[in-house]
Amino acid sequence: MPRLRLPRSPVHTARRAAAVLLALGALILALRPAPTPAAAAPDGVPVVVAAAELPAGTELSPADLALARLPPEFVPAGTWPEPSAVVGRVVAGSVRAGEPLTDVRLIGAGLTALLEPDQVAAPVRLADLAVAALVRTGDHVDVLATPPDAARAEVIAEGALVLSAGAAGASPPGAVDPAAGLLLVAVDAVTAARLAATATTSTLTVTLPPP
Repeated sequence: MPRLRLPRSPVHTARRAAAVLLALGALILALRPAPTPAAAAPDGVPVVVAAAELPAGTELSPADLALARLPPEFVPAGTWPEPSAVVGRVVAGSVRAGEPLTDVRLIGAGLTALLEPDQVAAPVRLADLAVAALVRTGDHVDVLATPPDAARAEVIAEGALVLSAGAAGASPPGAVDPAAGLLLVAVDAVTAARLAATATTSTLTVTLPPP
């Protein structure tokens, strides 16, 4: 006597259909090629930075420079977007690795642009490197000269703007840093001549007057 097959319940049929559909979906996803990730656009503004520690007086070469990207709000004024724009320029003061290079940190138009019409840039080499290390570009200083055996110093320049300050110890150990103790100050031509003459016979130092 033949056995009678009971009709499947609608729930059982729906479950089987759902299982088939899930299996088909998994197969399609497995066979579909993975999408190529879109290249992420770099964020930030391109800025030329020092690739390594640079002592004052360094003539910049491509190996001294790198390109970094900074948020727009952190980009200083006077920067460059391409290293080629500053190759051959000379560093006015010591620069840390990764520091953005700006026009006032390089000898050239960026420094002379800070001069008043009746001023020139005059070098002042300080005898005490510890004093020189306290001076920063943008400071105003009084330059004092002490002749040999003199009882007191003479003020040669008052309130001179420091265009660049060479920091001591910026060169590698054992190397001579030609800019150690050297300041470049903005003074009039007469004062510049006095500074040049006094430097041959006197010890020079500076004081920082109140702002």
